[in-house]
Formats: sequence, structure tokens, C-alpha cells
Amino acid sequence: MEANHVLDCKGLQCPIPLIQTKRTVERLSVNEILELHTTDPGALQDIPVWARANGHTIVKQQTDGLTYRFWIKKGRRED
Repeated sequence: MEANHVLDCKGLQCPIPLIQTKRTVERLSVNEILELHTTDPGALQDIPVWARANGHTIVKQQTDGLTYRFWIKKGRRED
């Protein structure tokens, strides 16, 4: 899946990956995709909950060893 922007949050702990994700998605246009890489296990719950609450969609989620990857499609609702 091709992303419009990749955000590397590996090595950062909660809440930093979520804060950086929010800031990055705010700069995207509707329907653009952010690819997030994080090693924070809390992101497995935090990122999908935040995305749904803010009108965004997790179009793909993958775990590669200790790295969690999310592809987040920006929705129409503003954060």
C-alpha cells in the first residue's frame, strides 16, 4: 500500500506516537494516507480508537517483529 507520508515513531513511548500521528494527519488532505511505524505496544489500542473517534480509517495494520505499522486514511472530520 502506498502512503502519502511516512511517520517513524519507533523508540518513542505513549503518548508521543499518538501526538505526532495527530499532528501529521492534520497536515494531510482528505483521503491521503499516513503510514505510521511505532514500537509502542499501546499504539495497538490507542491508534485505532483515536482514528475512529476522529473520522479516520485504519486501512491496514501490520506487525513486523516489534514494529507496529498502521496505514491511516484521513477522513473528512477535523481533529
